[in-house]
Amino acid sequence: MPDTPAPAGPLTQVVPPTPPVPLAALMARDDLALRQLAGPAGPDVVIQWAHASEMADPYPYLLGGELLLTAGVHIPRNAPAGYFDDYVARIVAAGGAALGFGVAPLHDTVPPALSAACEARGLPLLEVPPRTTFAKVARAVWQLVAQSRTAELRRVTEAQQSLAAAASRPDPVPSVLRQLAQRLTGLAVLYGPDGTRIAAAGREPAQEVGAALAGLAAVVRPGPAGRAVPQGRTGAGAPPGPGAGAGAGAGGPYAPSSAADTVAGSHLAAYALGAGHGFVLAVASPRREQGDHTIASVAAVLLSLLTGEHQSGTSAARSAALVRMLLGASAEDVAALLGQGPWTVVHGRPEHRPADAVAASALGAALGSALVDLTEGSGTVRVLLPAEREAVRQPGWTLGASAAVPPREWPAADTQAARALARARATRAPLVRHGDRPGLGDLVPAEEAAAHARAVLAPLAAHPALTETLRAWLSLHGSWDRTAVALAVHRNTVRQRIARCAALLAADLDDPDVRMELWFALRHGE
Repeated sequence: MPDTPAPAGPLTQVVPPTPPVPLAALMARDDLALRQLAGPAGPDVVIQWAHASEMADPYPYLLGGELLLTAGVHIPRNAPAGYFDDYVARIVAAGGAALGFGVAPLHDTVPPALSAACEARGLPLLEVPPRTTFAKVARAVWQLVAQSRTAELRRVTEAQQSLAAAASRPDPVPSVLRQLAQRLTGLAVLYGPDGTRIAAAGREPAQEVGAALAGLAAVVRPGPAGRAVPQGRTGAGAPPGPGAGAGAGAGGPYAPSSAADTVAGSHLAAYALGAGHGFVLAVASPRREQGDHTIASVAAVLLSLLTGEHQSGTSAARSAALVRMLLGASAEDVAALLGQGPWTVVHGRPEHRPADAVAASALGAALGSALVDLTEGSGTVRVLLPAEREAVRQPGWTLGASAAVPPREWPAADTQAARALARARATRAPLVRHGDRPGLGDLVPAEEAAAHARAVLAPLAAHPALTETLRAWLSLHGSWDRTAVALAVHRNTVRQRIARCAALLAADLDDPDVRMELWFALRHGE
């Protein structure tokens, strides 16, 4: 046994990212016939994986949470006094969860000194019978880990569905809090930017725990400079507990910063909502289960979307703008209530799912605008974006963006965005922007260009579907398949419409000069 003493400080190695399983569940396997000889037992004793080693000092090879399996090859013939105590101390220092000793072929029984050392150090000691191989024990551990992971995923999935359903109810914020409190069997609180309770649901904890929960919420609430949560911080006035720790969220405007603590036997966690708006979700539960953090994070994202309306008076300004427009005010008159112009209109559609209200709000949040509309039936989300916020690609979305325009040109920009989205879907591009750069057509006065366009396209004036099909077909270089995708029709329908256009216009659409003239007319005939 090396003379290196066990470290006095806490374990710094990383525990494997596997769900813990109760040691009792492994002991209950009849096919293993394991027997516990020493150390604590009960549902709170857990392991995370199994590892076999015959090293006299296993410390450098352990990550923590292991059931260490040994046949005692490392034990000297005449083990000196203190050998087993040093051996067990190194396992405990490395974070080992339990020790399994295999009897036969080297040892007929578990050494009594090893049992005494495990009992003294609080390390569970199991006897592995001769007929049970270490590989069989390891396989059983991984089977239990897989079962635990499956149960965790099922629990998280069910919680996500119930939280999403709660967010769609008429009272979404209280509903989400009630559902979260039920899932965690504890208390869920929403704190406002000034630290006051806005809403709460679930079982109220002891006064000491409630004060610590409010203090933890103050830790994650962004400060004037939007400070992140420092690592290792706990709630103000709350003594650090075994689960203390914090970390700043990353990866988007609705990835919440969080912190955790344990006070008076209650597990506490707090999540900063939104992109620094000051709202905080805090939860307290009597025990910490696998998946609790994921479930609470889902609730934090939903509450971020639901509370986003309250930031900086945006909701009131939007309501005022809407009322004024309904009462006859022009877009130019209400634009000042919504922010600085000019404006870009963005149309978006999810790639692999139908658009819903939550997805629409998430897209608006990602682009940086609360002015979002979900067009019923079409599955298209429309976002009115201040021009200083550039439309950028969003994972899982197909987007089309208009040119930056003043409020009086919002309807035209809406059309531009719709056409850009259609082109993006047809070409499988994540983002297409409307091209609005100067060209040769700008040399022709606008009135003359419009008059010429009306004359050229007059045969199609009574057939808007033909005009739109011709526009899409020309913009996609005569591709039947891409045009069909852009217009959401069958490719044969495209062929029939283009043939009808050629007949009405009495034009050869295979002639590039004809195509150029028609494109000019379509661009200037809007």
